[in-house]
Amino acid sequence: MSLLLALSSAVRLALRAVARSKLRAALTVLGILIGVAAVVTVTALGRGARDKIAKQIEDLGSNTLYINPQPTQLSGVKQKSFGRLTEADARAILREANSVVAIAPFLSQSAQVVAGDRNAATSVMGSTRDYFHVRQFTPRRGAIWSEADERAKAKVVVLGATTAENLFGSQDPVGAIVRIGRHPYRVIAVLARKGPSPFGEDQDDRALMPSSTFRARVRPTGPGRVDFIMASASSADTVGRAEAQIDAILRQRHGTDVMGQTDFRIRTQQEFRESQEAIYGVLSALLVSVAAVSLFVGGIGVMNIMLVSVTERTREIGIRMAIGATHSDILLQFLVEAVVLSLLGGLAGTALGVSLVLGFARALDWPMRLPVEALLLALTTSAGIGVLFGFLPARRAALLDPIDALRQE
Repeated sequence: MSLLLALSSAVRLALRAVARSKLRAALTVLGILIGVAAVVTVTALGRGARDKIAKQIEDLGSNTLYINPQPTQLSGVKQKSFGRLTEADARAILREANSVVAIAPFLSQSAQVVAGDRNAATSVMGSTRDYFHVRQFTPRRGAIWSEADERAKAKVVVLGATTAENLFGSQDPVGAIVRIGRHPYRVIAVLARKGPSPFGEDQDDRALMPSSTFRARVRPTGPGRVDFIMASASSADTVGRAEAQIDAILRQRHGTDVMGQTDFRIRTQQEFRESQEAIYGVLSALLVSVAAVSLFVGGIGVMNIMLVSVTERTREIGIRMAIGATHSDILLQFLVEAVVLSLLGGLAGTALGVSLVLGFARALDWPMRLPVEALLLALTTSAGIGVLFGFLPARRAALLDPIDALRQE
């Protein structure tokens, strides 16, 4: 009970001291305010960026695996062979890998798409119908091509939302004719908008056609040759099994021994997630460290002001000691005053940080959220700063000799 009375008395004295020197207290609080606001804002920005990147990786396709050709050394140190992937490889994977539910061989080339008096430079891509399933693309207008169109090398094209807007503005392009190179193509669908990928690519800036059409009219290739292959595992739990099955199938088809060097590489979404997490982990740590410097500077400001306060109130300390205050009472008084100043800065900094988070979320259109534990950590940290940087001035006040203090003018 006596401790509670002493603590409540110290809080009243601290609030009275703050009220007496409002401007000085405000300037002291400002350092803590900026530091706490920086920590709160950086924490929310880091979490928002991580969530946005995770959502973009998911939008690349559900349980997707990416199979790329890569050069292999044939003999010696200079002779190398560039890997080959074909549509036959894709068909074999879909046929033999029971953990793979969809496969999309893929070709791509930059080209000009012309519609009337407008033209747009975009990525022209050739694939199969499974591409839309693997990449989770859905038509906003029209419908994608049929298997008959793939067999007939039909001159049809599906436009991304950005490409369609660049060529046709607000008009409906379905049924219109566009030209790519020397050949005309009929627009059969416009895809729903997906936004940028985690790598900065505009996923809506593209024109898609059957790979047979692409190979016949846009860019001739070797028989069935493709740039890379995308596969979709049956579920998130079977991605690892699908990767092992694809690896075994392609090793067998390409004549590579089990321990030999392959002419292909398989990547999964998990690799993208891990690399992004590593990058954002380092960035978040760096930004929080910078914000922590602000808190440290604010703590030094608290210590400085408390030392000045002890010097100015030496006679007051002597009077309190003369009427019965113990060294512990004086220590508690000034320690509580430092904590009150720091907590005021912490509360104001938290409010400012939350306001900044809401503003950034609206301006950047990010799914930013601030965990309750981050707010509690910010307030706890500000109180801890008060204790840490207020202890030295409080101890100095507690160790004053009452007689010397009373002589002080």
